[in-house]
Amino acid sequence: MNVAIVHDWLTTLGGGELVLRELLRVYPDARVFTLVDKMSSSDREFVGIRGGRVTASALDAMPGVARHYRAFLPFFPAAMRTLDVSAYDVVISNSHAIAKNIHTHERQLHLCYCLSPMRYAWDLRDQYLAESGLSSGVRGVAARTMLDALKRWDRARSADVDVFATLSHYIADRIQRAYGRSSVVVYPPVDVEFFTPGDGDPAFDDCYITVSRFVPYKRIDLIARAFASLPDRRLVIVGDGPDVEKIRAAAGSNVTLVGRASRDRVRTLLRGARAFVFAADEDFGIAPVEAQACGIPVIAYGHGGVLETIRGAEHGDPTGVFFVEHTTDSIVRAVRAFEQLPALISPTACRANAERFSEARFRSEFAALVEAEWQRFAAATSSARS
Repeated sequence: MNVAIVHDWLTTLGGGELVLRELLRVYPDARVFTLVDKMSSSDREFVGIRGGRVTASALDAMPGVARHYRAFLPFFPAAMRTLDVSAYDVVISNSHAIAKNIHTHERQLHLCYCLSPMRYAWDLRDQYLAESGLSSGVRGVAARTMLDALKRWDRARSADVDVFATLSHYIADRIQRAYGRSSVVVYPPVDVEFFTPGDGDPAFDDCYITVSRFVPYKRIDLIARAFASLPDRRLVIVGDGPDVEKIRAAAGSNVTLVGRASRDRVRTLLRGARAFVFAADEDFGIAPVEAQACGIPVIAYGHGGVLETIRGAEHGDPTGVFFVEHTTDSIVRAVRAFEQLPALISPTACRANAERFSEARFRSEFAALVEAEWQRFAAATSSARS
């Protein structure tokens, strides 16, 4: 069984790249196919991409694509057609956008690990248009028309996927609504062997913390504003991104922005924190699990994938507290409710909960799924020929 892995694009490290890292551990001889390959050498080493094992699409040669690849969205379907995976028995697409739309033939098993249906065409359409300056006017009408066509194409191409797997029941429901397809839930890998309890940074002991890219849907500015109204608590914000000025403007004197930090530094800051604060409506949410792996509880927006990874205060062995609205008042109430719990949330409970999402568990479950589906596919193919 020879394997091809199709990945949307290789630019920076994110949740999708952590999944790719584990896929390459399961299938070290697999070739990676991608729209754009501009990842730094250090990130490539971390993911485990060996030299000469990546094939990029024709889009990779376009000037400026490394920084502005999303601007080439209208060309994604044509670029996918330049990737030829016809020589492989099994094609695994690791997809939050376009990878699942790879062209395969009837003698190949195509299993898609769908991180989300294509957000540009489905649930983040308005945000994409706003960030691209295409909310109105003639260009806006043209962009909406293009996205309507992309959505139809995306749904049609999804029919060529043999098996869908995904990272949470929350996204399984979204896949069902978008594509009319069922999917197997295999929770994504979290490095619980790296994120462990230990000594924190004394300068930030007992602070609240959040770690994130500074993009709108992460709602870091909302967290900053909430803590600005809690001047007797300290908040540490780790990360960077386009929303940095908005976040800096929302932060009070009790909020410290430390910028982007190494994994080692993030781990140290997590270890000494009082609780991790998370406001995104996330598909799964790796950061809150990393926090729990370090033994600290989570205060999170109670929607999406976190409902599968955090045990709320009503649980017999809780690991966090939820807030129900994207408002500063709702976050403030959750912080106060967390501090008024009759018993402190146990670091042991947090750690045990996080261990459910280990990298080893992902590799085992995913490999078993692919093997079972390949055996079923091979048997059906053999029967059809006889």
